[in-house]
Amino acid sequence: MQQATPVVEIHELTKNYGELKALDGLTLSLNRGQILGFIGPNGAGKTTAIRILVGLSRPTSGWARITGVDCTRNARKIKHLVGYMPDHFGSYDNMRVHEYLDFFGAAFGIARRKRKLRIDEVMEICGATYMRDRYVESLSHGMQQRIGIARTLLHDPQVLIFDEPANGLDPEARIEMRELLLRLAEMGKTLIVTSHILPELARICDQV
Repeated sequence: MQQATPVVEIHELTKNYGELKALDGLTLSLNRGQILGFIGPNGAGKTTAIRILVGLSRPTSGWARITGVDCTRNARKIKHLVGYMPDHFGSYDNMRVHEYLDFFGAAFGIARRKRKLRIDEVMEICGATYMRDRYVESLSHGMQQRIGIARTLLHDPQVLIFDEPANGLDPEARIEMRELLLRLAEMGKTLIVTSHILPELARICDQV
C-alpha cells in the first residue's frame, strides 16, 4: 500500500535571533487526521515554529511545508491552508456572534452568499448554533473558545493550530473541548495543539 503524503513536513528547522537559537533542527511530519501535542516550557521555541508554519517568519535554515507548499516561499497560499487560534480571544465590542463570524469570513474573501452557509456549518460543527445572536463579549470563556474555533474553520483549512485551547476552562468545558478537537481530527483536519495541561494532551494526541 502506498504511504500517504504527510500534510505537515518540517525538516531540520532552525531559527536564530542573533546569538539566541530559538529553534535547533526541529524535524517532524503529520498525516491527515493526526493530532500533535506541541509542548515545552515558555521560551522553548513553540511560537517561533508556529510563526514559520503560518508564513509570518523565515527560518535561518531548514524548511517547512504544508501539503507540499513551502511555508516561506508561498506565505499567501499557506494562509488559506492553515487556521490558527491564539490563546487570547479578541473581538470588537457590540458584535453578535454571527456578525463576528461574518466579519472574519469577509476578511478571508468568502463570497457573501457562501459566507452565510459557511457560518451555519462551522457553528453546527462547534455546537454553537444557539449562540448566534448573542453578543460575543457576553459569552463565557468556554463559549468564546468555541466561537474562536468556528472562526478558525471558516475558510476550511487543512491544518489547525490551537494555542492553549483548554486554558482557563472548567472541567466540563475541557471535556467538551477535547471531544471537539477529536471530532475535527475525525473530519480529516490535521491539528497542532500547544498546552501546558499534559493530561489533556495525553488523551487526544497521536504524537507529542
